[in-house]
Amino acid sequence: MPASTRHHRALAVFVHCLGILAAVPALPAAAPEAAAAPRPPAATPQPTASAPRPPATTPRPPAGAPRPTDVPPPPATVGPAVTRPPVAMAARVTEPTPPSAPPAMAPPTRAPASAPPQPVTVAVATESSPAPRYRIQVRNVSSSTLDTTVRQELPPGSTTTAISGGGRSTPANGSATEVTWRLRLPAHSTTTLGTALAATAPGQPLTAPTCAFTSDGSRPYDCATATWQAAAAPAAEVTEAPAWRRYPVLLAGLAVLVLISAAVLWVWRRRRGRRVTAAALATGGGAEGGRGTIYPRPAAPSPVRRRRTPPVWMLVGAAVVVLAGIVGTAGWTATRQVAAIDTQKQPTSGAWTGTGVTGSLGVPLRESAFEFTVYRMTCGVPGTAGKADGGGPAPVNGRRCEATVGVRNVTGDHQLWHSELQRAYLPGGRWVSTDESATRTANLGRDVFANPMAAGTRMVLPLVFTVDGRDPPEQLELRSGVFSAGVRVQMP
Repeated sequence: MPASTRHHRALAVFVHCLGILAAVPALPAAAPEAAAAPRPPAATPQPTASAPRPPATTPRPPAGAPRPTDVPPPPATVGPAVTRPPVAMAARVTEPTPPSAPPAMAPPTRAPASAPPQPVTVAVATESSPAPRYRIQVRNVSSSTLDTTVRQELPPGSTTTAISGGGRSTPANGSATEVTWRLRLPAHSTTTLGTALAATAPGQPLTAPTCAFTSDGSRPYDCATATWQAAAAPAAEVTEAPAWRRYPVLLAGLAVLVLISAAVLWVWRRRRGRRVTAAALATGGGAEGGRGTIYPRPAAPSPVRRRRTPPVWMLVGAAVVVLAGIVGTAGWTATRQVAAIDTQKQPTSGAWTGTGVTGSLGVPLRESAFEFTVYRMTCGVPGTAGKADGGGPAPVNGRRCEATVGVRNVTGDHQLWHSELQRAYLPGGRWVSTDESATRTANLGRDVFANPMAAGTRMVLPLVFTVDGRDPPEQLELRSGVFSAGVRVQMP
């Protein structure tokens, strides 16, 4: 073998051995078996290679028995690269165990809010009578005696004729009147109350919401409402105007009459012209004293006759009558359609969801997600709105108006609602949102907007609005979301 070939092979073997020695320290960390094997917990810090081992803290094995952690010293003849494996093994043994990663968990979600069971429930029903009559049932479902205050809001302008159960009629805000009872309800008992109102105009519905409050009248237990409707009139009395008295029918009949008259006149004039022509031909004289002859007369040029057409005045008159009928019918139809447009409704196209609804106090109004019912609205004296817990300073002439509102989730899923979207409109178009701190105080420290409402649940709660001036709110706007059309409740 040539010398150059032997030198090349020796150099290749040497370089290959150096590569193997350099790769040996990285093998324990890269081995899949070592990575998969659990590491023993480090109870006490292990000494490093540079620190001296402390005195015996654990029993030493008997002489001659091999220790599993002992690493045989490398041979003295090996170069510096041979001393790297013990150092790497010592570093691996003394490496602290990292904490295990926490299990993958979804972020916590807010639990849906559900109204706590109330000890007092209210039910209101109407009676079939010529005058409005309401029957109220107040039930104590708890196992203790409770004192409660029951208030019934009467429609504006109505007067009471009979009140049962010791109730009193007192004037409320504006022109409304309320009936108040102070009751002491035994455990598991039901108390029936009743009110009767004076007769009103036929066909006018009357809604009277009723709420049961705590003994001091500050917090509602439950609320209910009922609408009295007068008996419908018999079908024989409710009749529409006859067909011949309707404007479109009259105009159409007049146009047909004019057209028929024009056609008759034209036919009469045409027949009359024919009779005149026939008479002239029959009485025309000849060469023999006016007698006829069997011989043909000499051809004479006949005058060119124009085709008979209706006169211009007749055509113009008929066109004017037809045009007047069309314009009158279109104007009458457009007037009825414009009169049927409700200017108070909110837009329901574009980004709005659902249809805007407007109602009065005590009437359930439904939007896309919630059904709102405003049972009562009371306002304090101007200048009595102090600073609520956690809230900002109140206006100088400010006062707080508290609305007792029932909210029902009519969807099959949890629904959120926000305090900024509940508004009270003042005269002049100004509006204020819900006073969150005052509302939390009125609900005994509970934030009613913090958690979503569970599907199918209902809550009766007070909403507080801080307003300035002497005029109470004219309208409440309640909605579930930013793009919901919402509902509007007119205040009496």
